[in-house]
Amino acid sequence: MKFGLVWILACMAVSAHAEMWKCIDADGNTRYTNVRNDTKGCKPLNLEPINTATPASRAPQQKPSNFPSVDSDTQKQRDTGRRKILEQELAQEQQQLEVANKQLAEQKDLRLGTEKNYARVEERLKPFEGRVKLHESNIESLKRELSGIK
Repeated sequence: MKFGLVWILACMAVSAHAEMWKCIDADGNTRYTNVRNDTKGCKPLNLEPINTATPASRAPQQKPSNFPSVDSDTQKQRDTGRRKILEQELAQEQQQLEVANKQLAEQKDLRLGTEKNYARVEERLKPFEGRVKLHESNIESLKRELSGIK
């Protein structure tokens, strides 16, 4: 039973190749179709069936002889230097985030007489909240970058 079902599916896959036609109307517009009823005045296209059974394999790419490369010790030194710079930037961003959070908290506690409704308060707080979000985003990016260093 299973073998028969597999055989039927295999035969259907072989015959799944559809005929295609190229149609050009009176205005010169080109369209393509595989619907036989829409092929009046169209020319059939001879397309080879697409092989979907095996994926295309890539040949291994070889580096050109003059391709720049560094030895592993040099690369380790570069990675160490990069890590140090990223860690310094992370520490700065964390400090700036603390400052931005403090400024936002101060602004939230501040009430101005000109702000009769809450929409004006939100408008005043928006730049402070934006700075907090920016520093949080920068911290996330730096942590992601640090996690990718060997």
